[in-house]
Formats: sequence, structure tokens, C-alpha cells
Amino acid sequence: MSGNPQHNRQAWSVLIVSTLAFTVCFMVWMMFGVIGIPIRKMLGLNATEFGLLTAMPVLTGSLVRVPLGIWTDRFGGRIVMACLMAVTVPAIWLMSYATEYWHFIVIGLFVGLAGGAFSVGTPYVARWFPKQRQGMAMGVYGAGNSGAAVNKFVAPVLLVAFGWAIVPQVYAAIMLGTLVLFWFFSHSDPSHLVPSHVKFTDQLKALKDPKVLKYCQYYSIVFGGYVALSLWMVQYYVGEYGLDIRIAALLAACFSLPGGVLRAIGGILSDKYGAHSVTWWVMWVCWICLFLLSYPQTDFTVLTVNGPSTFHIGLNVYAFTGLMAVLGVAMAFGKASVFKYISDDYPGNIGAISGIVGLAGGLGGFVLPIMFGLLMDLTGIRSSAFMLMYGVVWVSLIWMYLTEVRQLPLLGNARSANRTSKS
Repeated sequence: MSGNPQHNRQAWSVLIVSTLAFTVCFMVWMMFGVIGIPIRKMLGLNATEFGLLTAMPVLTGSLVRVPLGIWTDRFGGRIVMACLMAVTVPAIWLMSYATEYWHFIVIGLFVGLAGGAFSVGTPYVARWFPKQRQGMAMGVYGAGNSGAAVNKFVAPVLLVAFGWAIVPQVYAAIMLGTLVLFWFFSHSDPSHLVPSHVKFTDQLKALKDPKVLKYCQYYSIVFGGYVALSLWMVQYYVGEYGLDIRIAALLAACFSLPGGVLRAIGGILSDKYGAHSVTWWVMWVCWICLFLLSYPQTDFTVLTVNGPSTFHIGLNVYAFTGLMAVLGVAMAFGKASVFKYISDDYPGNIGAISGIVGLAGGLGGFVLPIMFGLLMDLTGIRSSAFMLMYGVVWVSLIWMYLTEVRQLPLLGNARSANRTSKS
């Protein structure tokens, strides 16, 4: 940190209030994960239509990430974040008056703007801290992903007590109150702005780097998968295990909460051990969890000497929730480690690069719920959602091995090289 006490106080104030704002934005962004269930019943939607409904806010929240990241570099995170939050309030309120499927789709597009807050706050908070603390700062800010869990605590209670329409109204009031707090406790530093002679096209030139595409692939899993599963899990519990929506939301929060809160720890680990090491282990943990989660409920019969014997294989609700919690922790660490890559490789262009990587992650969160619904309608197997994600993780592991792991010297070779150089 800087030796200036005032700057240090401002830095922590910016980090805390920005994290609060992002938590509320993420809570709003994930709203359909809970209220979508009664809306699906009211409108008689199939799994694919439900997937599209939940994914629409994610689409706009993803598409605006690149321009928002660039605007943050040029105009400052404080003004961009405040304007973004202000624009979403009317749309959130209008959601409670929707009655047709297309109403929810269109209004959902505007509500989804809240999801763009990530690419505003990431460069905004990072620039208040020195390079060796940026992983921590971005990790703490990214812990606002826990808004997905907050949504699962708040929305079911409101829904059961007053009906689903009250949820958008309460969320609009919360967003407005958070906007006021953010404006009074955040700060601006002109030195954090990209110089005025730098053009948008100059900022975007780094996007031609193949490393950026690789980081997009990683983030489409650890963030896109997190968003998709946060939207999908409540109805999965209701359908697979026959649970009440409140219990289903509580268990789904066992994935969403660590998947958001522990991102800060992922940032600290990335500062200490490096982005590559953390991301490599994250991918392997995701691979193992998704392999186990992919197995559907199965009954099979074996012909024994005493006659046919039937066996059942499948995860019960406790084992399923435990695996989801581990998956959430891994994704939390991965979300932080991917952005540590960015702050290491592109320190002068964090806004634009984080915007494009965030766009890829968000688009993963948009496409995956639709694919989940489509696969379920085609196969009738709920765990097909995990089968799809298992395949995507394989792609990242192979890509990471070919471009990073194979480039590292073997331990024996490194030692012999050192002996040769000394002699």
C-alpha cells in the first residue's frame, strides 16, 4: 500500500463500497434463478424456454462488459458504476408488472445491465492498490459474486410470503439505496485514467493476443459455469429431489456462497503462488467434481446364481450438495486466478482486457443455461448439464497443458541446466 494514509483509507473505502455495489448487482442479475420457477409454472414453459428466460439478463450483462471496461479506463469507475446502477432501477421495478413471456425476455435484457458491473469495478479497485496486492483487491471485489447466494436467501422468503412480484420491487429499492451509499463513500483519482491521447482502438489491440483467447476459455468455465449453475440449481433440486423451493434455494446457496465469498482467498493464493498454479489445480478439481456429478440416477440388473439382483447408483442430495460446494470453492479460486493472469500480463490495459474476458465468461453463463434446457428436453436426463460442462473443462485442461505446462522445464532438466550454467 501507499505511504499516504489518506490514499490508503480511500482505497479501502472504494474496495468495500464497490464490493457491496457488485453484490447487489449480482443479486439482481441472478433474480430469475428463483422467481423463474413460479414464472415457468405460470407460463407453462419447457426446459429450453426456462433456460432462455434465465439467460437473457446474462446476455446483456455480458455484451456491455467490453465498452464498460473501456469507459472505466477513460472516465473512471465511480461515474460509470453510478450511472450503470441508476439505469437498472426502473427496469427492475417494471419486472413485477410483466405478464407475458416476451415481457420477461425484454425487461430481462435491461435488468441484465447490472451484470456489467464486474468489468467496471475490477479495474476501478485494482488501480487503487499496488501490483502485489491487486490479486487480493480483485478477489475481494469479485466476492460480490456471492450476490447469487444472497438472492437464494432473500427471494424465496419474499416469494413464499408475498408472491414473486414483490421480489423485483424490493430489489429495485435495494439497488437505489446501494447507489446512494456508493456515491457518498467512493472516490476518484485522475491518475488512474488512461491518457486522453490513447484511442479505443489502441486499447483493443491487445485482444489479438492468443493468450487473451485462452483466458476467455478459462473464464467461460469458472465464471460462466458458476453463473449458469447458480441460475439452474434451484429448479434442479426441485425436479431431481422433490424439495420445497425454500430448501432447494438454501442447498443451492451451498454452491453459490463459497463460489462468491472465497474468491478473495483465490486472489491471495494467486498473488502468492501465481495464476498458473492456482488455475491448473482448479481445472483438475472441477474435472473430478463434474465427472461424479455427471452420472445420472441409474438402476441396473445383474443376473446372479440366485437370480436377478437390481442395484441403484446415484448421488443422494447430501453427496450432491457436498460436490457442488467443492465445485463452488474451485470456481471461486479460478475466477480470481484468471484475473491475476490479466493484471500480470496487461497492467496498463486492465479495463479493456478484463472487459473482453468478462464478456466471454458472461456469454458462457448465457449459452450454458439454454444448452442445459435443450439437453434436458432432448435426453430427459437432468445431469446432462454436468456432462456438458465436463467436456468444456477437458478443453481447458488440454489447452492449458499444451500452452503452459509443456513450456515449463522438467525438474531434472532444470537442475542439470543450473549445474551446467554454474560450471
